[in-house]
Amino acid sequence: MIEGELTPRQIVEQLDKYIVGQSAAKRAVAIALRNRARRRAIPEELRDEVIPKNILMIGPTGVGKTEIARRLANLANAPFIKVEATKFTEVGYVGRDVDSMVRDLVETSYRMVEDEFYDDVWEEAERRADDRLLDILAGRAPASRAHAPSLPQLPMATPEGADLDAERQEAQRHAEQIRQQEERVRDFTRRRLENGELEDQEIEIEVEESSLQTMQVFSGAGLEEMGFNMQDMLGNLFPAKRVTKKTTVAEARRIMSYQEAEKLVDQHEVAREALERVEENGIVFLDELDKIAHREGGHGPDVSREGVQRDILPIIEGSTVMTKYGPVDTSHMLFIAAGAFHVSKPSDLIPELQGRFPIRVELQSLSEEDFRRILVEPQNALVRQYTELLATEDIRLEFTPEALHEVARLAKVVNDNTENIGARRLYTMMERLLDELSFEAPDVAPQRVVVDAKYVADKMGNVVEDRNLSRYML
Repeated sequence: MIEGELTPRQIVEQLDKYIVGQSAAKRAVAIALRNRARRRAIPEELRDEVIPKNILMIGPTGVGKTEIARRLANLANAPFIKVEATKFTEVGYVGRDVDSMVRDLVETSYRMVEDEFYDDVWEEAERRADDRLLDILAGRAPASRAHAPSLPQLPMATPEGADLDAERQEAQRHAEQIRQQEERVRDFTRRRLENGELEDQEIEIEVEESSLQTMQVFSGAGLEEMGFNMQDMLGNLFPAKRVTKKTTVAEARRIMSYQEAEKLVDQHEVAREALERVEENGIVFLDELDKIAHREGGHGPDVSREGVQRDILPIIEGSTVMTKYGPVDTSHMLFIAAGAFHVSKPSDLIPELQGRFPIRVELQSLSEEDFRRILVEPQNALVRQYTELLATEDIRLEFTPEALHEVARLAKVVNDNTENIGARRLYTMMERLLDELSFEAPDVAPQRVVVDAKYVADKMGNVVEDRNLSRYML
């Protein structure tokens, strides 16, 4: 048995909390995620031979394709990136190289791992930051040491009959008095700092300011495509300089905590872990694949369609991409592609690319009942979002079942009569429905507002009935 991993059924149950319907797509991604855990448990000599079964989702916009992939990545705590196939062009032409999707995924992974490493050392980093703050507030900062009272100097030579031991004891007593006074000041300041009494006090701290900030007018895209980082290359020529910044104690603590965390975290270990996660757990969601589903017909190269397919193919098949953190092997990354395929068909893709997406699932258009469930069932349901938002203005918003049915019906009508944008239609509907209340909420609170079928009809009936108006308003 595989311990500590979600079963396919548990994965689907987790996805059900956020996505309504689309059981076939959920099952497909659940199996794909579970297969990763199974692969890690098989003998090592066979592990490299098991490649991910990439998934092609076919369905109209707004039915949950992107959300399924994103929630899946969250469940697996895996590096995830969403890219549109239409923004790439064939190598040698102006536009983004397909290798950039892997580099972007590595950057995402690096930030994830870095945040985890920072969390591990954050308590120690805050302790060190508080010590530095205490030094500044209690007058022991390096800049203030020059102004510390100097200890009495023993004479180089003593007059005949002088008591040398008495002089030495007096100097020691004086030094001890100064030390005790500093300790009392430090203890008093520490108590005030711990009690939060100094949070708004202004102090001066030193921060690093990179001299490369003035060079941001140049785009790093070209160098990034070759795996270079201008800041890394020129860092020694333009070292960061330290400047004095005036800020509050609260803000200084945050800045210093990050500075101390950077010292405690091994950046090379972060990069190693980030690359490993990308290779073993990375998920790339390749949207709008149908827009590049095209074969050349003798009219010259099509740099943004079939040419892109040919460039994407080796990435999905498994190749090594150079990044600024090191080489990345894409052989075991999971690719989830999606497209509406209204005009083109999956068979319009080049045969080699078709073969790299063996699992194909069709997502269904949303029904009126699906719209109603989307409004209330997911954990991030729209009704809950608006209820909580207006509650901050002391407005108690309540929806009747009839109102929910009416909003769902109107969303279905507008989708059928105009463009079918799926669940995204509910966002425009709800904004239109609560526009007046959202504007006036601060002036009419506190108040209890019940949204019923009549309320919905009054606010939206005319807009929905007028097809030309609904095209612009909804």
